[in-house]
Amino acid sequence: MANTGKIKSIIGAVVDVQFDSDSKLPEILNALELKRDNGDILVLEVQQHLGQDSVRTVAMDGTEGLVRGMVVTDTGIPISMPVGEGIKGRVFNVTGDAIDGLAQVSKVGGRAIHAKPPLFEDLSTANEILFTGIKVIDLIEPYAKGGKIGLFGGAGVGKTVLIQELINNIAKSYSGVSVFAGVGERTREGNDLIREMIEAGIMNYGDKFKHSMEEGGWDLSAVNLEDLKESKATFVFGQMNEPPGARACVALSGLTLAEYFRDGEGTGQGKDILFFVDNIFRFTQAGSEVSALLGRMPSAVGYQPTLATEMGLMQERITSTKNGSITSVQAVYVPADDLTDPAPATTFA
Repeated sequence: MANTGKIKSIIGAVVDVQFDSDSKLPEILNALELKRDNGDILVLEVQQHLGQDSVRTVAMDGTEGLVRGMVVTDTGIPISMPVGEGIKGRVFNVTGDAIDGLAQVSKVGGRAIHAKPPLFEDLSTANEILFTGIKVIDLIEPYAKGGKIGLFGGAGVGKTVLIQELINNIAKSYSGVSVFAGVGERTREGNDLIREMIEAGIMNYGDKFKHSMEEGGWDLSAVNLEDLKESKATFVFGQMNEPPGARACVALSGLTLAEYFRDGEGTGQGKDILFFVDNIFRFTQAGSEVSALLGRMPSAVGYQPTLATEMGLMQERITSTKNGSITSVQAVYVPADDLTDPAPATTFA
């Protein structure tokens, strides 16, 4: 029988859920599901245990329309992302639901977004240069395959444009697979990026769809699903209009897909993957919002006291193993051009 509870209180994105005294309390980071009146599913992530029978959760979508007493079901597992051939060329949200207007992808056998880093003995120590096709980078500051690259800068200096160019070059030069996580940035930029990727053939929607797109249309019925599987990029978006819980987890959702490709899609034959995050500062910012909502004591400049831990847990998973590598390029917004701000300083560390 499903483990169910009822909403006890709702404060913005924070929802407290009470379970029966004889039922099992959900584990920390478990995903709870709530069915809205319109049939949509709202996912809540357990963050704290309150006493013997209640948990405090953070919503992955808006809490408008929720009322006390609504039934919540414990899934028994963390938020999971779909895996398999069907994820190439697709656009997902933080909970692994397709948001591109095409059919949903099954989450059966999916991967949890919260995972431990690879074991020390599984790591690769090989040094190899990743040629980007951008001459100034390859000559003056070459990127190491399996490394992490931070693009530090204020607003409007070209971080996102450089990331778009890298996705394009890597896909065309190496037939490499890229995963892009849009964290707390503008929805317009995400829309523009997807259109550019379709035009460049990196997201392969088929000739019929491209023809309708050139004429100003957006006919999703014209998408060739077989061609789509030949795409070289997958996108995960949690844009700035999303609640802080979604923005805090979407980078992990994207990283989970990158790990799946790196580990060889279940075949043991790994790949070299590019993982783009735009913008990693918004990951920190969202974590700060969640921390404040949960009532934790703020640290320096109002950031969460667990800033270094959260950043470390994520960055340690971005690594090269004997199966394959993840090369990560992360745009880092520097607030007020202050490199000593805890967010860019922790990212740099």
